[in-house]
Amino acid sequence: MIRPTPIVWAAGALIASTLVSQAANFEQVQDILETRCVECHQTGKTKGNLLMETREGFLKGGDSGAAIQPGDVSKSELLKRIHLPKDDEDAMPPAKSGPPLTEEEQKLIGQWVTDGAPWPDGLTLASRSKNALPRWDAPADPQLAFIEAYPKSVSLETAADFHRVIVIARFKDSATHDITRQSKLTLGDPSLATLTGTTLLPKKDGTTTLKIEYRGLSTEVAVAVKDATKPRPVSFQLDVMPVLTAAGCNTGSCHGSARGQDGFHLSLYGFDPKGDFYRLTTEMAGRRVNLAVPEESLMITKAIGAVPHTGGKLLAKDSASYNTLVEWIRNGAEYDADGIPQPTGITVEPSEMVLKGGDVRIPITVRATYSDGTDRDVSTLSGFSTSNDNSVTIDKHQGIAASKNRGEAFLLARFHTFNEGAQAIVVPADLPYTRPEVAENNYIDKLVHDKLDKLRIIPSGLCSDEEFIRRAFIDIIGELPSVPEREAFLASNDAKKREALVDQLLSRKEFTEMWVMKWAELLQIRTFQKGGSQVSYKAALGYYNWLRERIASNMPFNELVRQLLSAEGGTFTNPATNYYQLEEEPLKTSENVAQVFMGTRIQCAQCHNHPFDRWTMEDYYGFAAFFAQVKRKPAEDPRERIIFDGGGEVQHLVTKQNVPPKFLGGARPEIKNETRREEVAKWLTSTDNPWFARNVSNIVWSHFLGAGIVEPVDDVRVSNPPSNPALLDELTKHFVSYNYDFRKLVRDICTSRTYQLASATNETNVTDDRNFSHAAIRRVRAEVLLDCISQVTNTPNKFKGLPLGARAVQIADGNTTNYFLTTFGRASRATACSCEVKMEPNLSQALHLLNGDTTQQRVRNGKVVENYLKDKKSPSEVITNLYLSTLGRAPTDPELNNLLTATKEATKPEETREVLEDIFWALLNSKEFIFNH
Repeated sequence: MIRPTPIVWAAGALIASTLVSQAANFEQVQDILETRCVECHQTGKTKGNLLMETREGFLKGGDSGAAIQPGDVSKSELLKRIHLPKDDEDAMPPAKSGPPLTEEEQKLIGQWVTDGAPWPDGLTLASRSKNALPRWDAPADPQLAFIEAYPKSVSLETAADFHRVIVIARFKDSATHDITRQSKLTLGDPSLATLTGTTLLPKKDGTTTLKIEYRGLSTEVAVAVKDATKPRPVSFQLDVMPVLTAAGCNTGSCHGSARGQDGFHLSLYGFDPKGDFYRLTTEMAGRRVNLAVPEESLMITKAIGAVPHTGGKLLAKDSASYNTLVEWIRNGAEYDADGIPQPTGITVEPSEMVLKGGDVRIPITVRATYSDGTDRDVSTLSGFSTSNDNSVTIDKHQGIAASKNRGEAFLLARFHTFNEGAQAIVVPADLPYTRPEVAENNYIDKLVHDKLDKLRIIPSGLCSDEEFIRRAFIDIIGELPSVPEREAFLASNDAKKREALVDQLLSRKEFTEMWVMKWAELLQIRTFQKGGSQVSYKAALGYYNWLRERIASNMPFNELVRQLLSAEGGTFTNPATNYYQLEEEPLKTSENVAQVFMGTRIQCAQCHNHPFDRWTMEDYYGFAAFFAQVKRKPAEDPRERIIFDGGGEVQHLVTKQNVPPKFLGGARPEIKNETRREEVAKWLTSTDNPWFARNVSNIVWSHFLGAGIVEPVDDVRVSNPPSNPALLDELTKHFVSYNYDFRKLVRDICTSRTYQLASATNETNVTDDRNFSHAAIRRVRAEVLLDCISQVTNTPNKFKGLPLGARAVQIADGNTTNYFLTTFGRASRATACSCEVKMEPNLSQALHLLNGDTTQQRVRNGKVVENYLKDKKSPSEVITNLYLSTLGRAPTDPELNNLLTATKEATKPEETREVLEDIFWALLNSKEFIFNH
């Protein structure tokens, strides 16, 4: 055995020391380049035609030649420019990008070039914010709570597979930072996979772990490799179509428009892959696809900008997307065989982030799952958008989010037919804030406070007892509290008197009437006649009473809806069947069911896959098929119709094939011994349904808080996410656990501290209108406002089919109305849209209250003031009682003194009465009366 001499040992140690020194040196240089240089010199933004993402880019250089000459500082253009005065136009980095490099940073780059510009194999630099956190070996930060990696586990299948890993730091104040480039990543078994930058590539089958370290914290990602040497052929549907979509070729502003672009048409977002394949390969044979010379195919040359293209340059030559298209053409440009695995969904991570300060950047990763159980990293094949680019921008191709101004944004990722997203919050970096210690009455308050804490918002204080009793009466039963009811409540010393009041109001019949009215609007209970289709007044009244009986008996709401959707028989004998008289077209019926009971609008998917939601044309026509067999025939009474199930199918608009029934976002059921409607009703109202209970919970919340957690309440879609997902999830969970008893859900809401907040704001929540940090000031809805006016003026109403003195909320027929109700936005019930109820104040309403007969005549006809004076009440007592009955509070001393001054000017009893009636009229016209607050 030959032993190494001391000289050999010394040489080896010297080489090892040099390599370690160079590696450490390059990590420091990498930090400088990624935070100060790469942003202006990266793919898609090559200032001076210089790319600084790879060593090859530095050596190739740009307009001024090579950026570096390894081993020779004097011939390296980069070194010359970083030493120029900061006001020199050729200085790097330019003055507008911040201060020049420090002397230490300049020395580091010089030493790196002198050492030969060493560069780790396969590394690609990526731009990082100047606010990026320090490297992994920096001292521990006590404010750093934990780190997490995405995806949580990696599965690499076939030689073409890869997964990018991103690492996120979470701080104790909920702040989020990307630390992917600053972390230390180590593969447990490097023989199984290659780690190129932060991307894992397969080498050999097996399992291992990826250890991630950062400032004393660590986490691990499980890595499994399968079929590492097996090639994966390029698929038209799974590879080519996603490239076209990611490049924007099939958007509505390009070839995906109804008429296409420049003579070439693609289906919108690729909803018709067979049609797109035909148009690419056959419509202009030999031009768009050139099998002989794939690189000269028109779809290639236009995409890389080699020939004129209206859409400009979309792909870089030799990029992954370019290579995918060329390889597909080179392999014969074939369509896929039947049975290929199809995408089943996508996951977007991280799903939520809090960004402190400007220019904090977070990369987003998108993983698609397939029907054969495999998955892929499709981040580079996804399109990205933001709902609020004033707060958070996002690179539409790379998926890197960057903070700007304070606010919230929803970041949407689209791949194939799937849309998912992440919620981002931006708060100022230097905002002085400490989470306040605020009492929590129940689970609602905790979840609201958690969200407000992320936004650095302090909730308002509690409303007064005077405000609470008026608010609760109007919201829960649609009436004002009487003066004795108010006095009894204020006089009570019970610490739980607000809970007791809510329980008392929930037990009153007026609560039932309020919610019968709410659901009568959504179920469109009204009379109409349209050709042979009609709902007579008798049928509408029966339908209304059917609904009222079930809500009054507290039937579980899912059972009520199940009975409704599966109803059959005569529209008189089984009034629920009137629901199928509203629309006889299966497509429209299915749209209404989805909108009312699931809160989602699927209409867009009738002609193409929904561009901003999960619904495809298969979903749309599959759901409509459940209602295709609803049939109608005349009964003995010409006003009645019989609803039953017969034959019938729905055809797909594109394929012209019959589409079997399919649950929205779910499977195709095997229907045995049940009608299709019974099957869909059972599915919709089951405890496993992800839409129904969530939708009802949101509708109930919206009624009491003035806005839904999803708003509008019937526009639930991926691109219109809930403002507080955790809150909506928990409300839904409780509603289901209550066996769909929404009285219990109402109790949870009305006894929460959140519902009882004051409408007065503080400096942190003055602009908040989505996170329930203060009570919303809401105009009282039309029916309730008319009932309140009738109540305080003692003037009964008369409506068709109802006795004198009935409330407007009791009107059964949507077509029964009057000028007041119409002017103040009562729903006509002609559509299923929640927007039919108009809550916005307008000029017509103000003019009607000022000059119409609703207030003036009622003040005189009700004789309220006259009766007070007959009872020998003084003007002061009359004014106080008017305030108490209308506004729920006594007048302030200045208000009372000013008004008494006016009454003293009257010289006759009749004049005194007129002054007091004018005061009554003024109170009815006041914002304080018309609004709930």
